[in-house]
Amino acid sequence: MTLVIGLTGGIASGKSTVAQMFQQCGITVVDADVIAKEAVEQGMPAYQKIAETFGQGVLLETGDIDRRKLGEIVFANEEKRLQLNAIVHPEVRKMMIKQRDEAIRAGERFVVLDIPLLYESGLEHLTDKVIVVWVPLELQLERLMKRNQLNEDEALNRIHTQHSLDEKKKRADAVIDNSGSLKDTEAQLHQLLDTWSNTEK
Repeated sequence: MTLVIGLTGGIASGKSTVAQMFQQCGITVVDADVIAKEAVEQGMPAYQKIAETFGQGVLLETGDIDRRKLGEIVFANEEKRLQLNAIVHPEVRKMMIKQRDEAIRAGERFVVLDIPLLYESGLEHLTDKVIVVWVPLELQLERLMKRNQLNEDEALNRIHTQHSLDEKKKRADAVIDNSGSLKDTEAQLHQLLDTWSNTEK
């Protein structure tokens, strides 16, 4: 039986680091962000709908979507943002489910769905277990300010566009505390995989 693990966290919580650790263990990771980029490439159904909905102004000379231009439009207008999500999200879900099911058919022991907004998008039903990568808010804020060169207000605004890590922690099947060393994070992950390997779904 394949165990489908949902991996989520918050901005600057270290979720991508944990996703890489899964890959180093030889476990398939289906990355929602990567798929979201692929879903809007030329020739894909979402690309066509975006061009029709938002007009030629959001296309570069190459014909690719100008992400910066599109971002400016949707972040300034809630209605447009919802329009974009309604085009992209179903396509991303379809592609994720396809990759998940391929791993299940191949008889893999684990497959990971790396979904930053798993709870916000209500996608827990695609998984058997959910891991939340958690750090305290102060550390999340500090890491985000440093990583993205933001001041405190800018960083807090970004953090508050997602559900809080403490809230996600309460809903998770397992929590990886990523506030210590990488070695410590890795040890928690291996322990979890050992536990889940020894228990039937």
